[in-house]
Amino acid sequence: MEPKTYMTKRIDGDYAHLVDTETGEEILMARALLPEETDEGTVLRWENFVYIVAE
Repeated sequence: MEPKTYMTKRIDGDYAHLVDTETGEEILMARALLPEETDEGTVLRWENFVYIVAE
């Protein structure tokens, strides 16, 4: 699987709404699977089934 880049659109309790920056597709992801410092507007990179904050 190739890496994907997401932007955190909204945080809703234990879940975050992520938007794929290439396709615009929105997904719902459990906050427990995201880096602790994730906040609205944070850009994340998904690679090897792990989310990291993009630099």
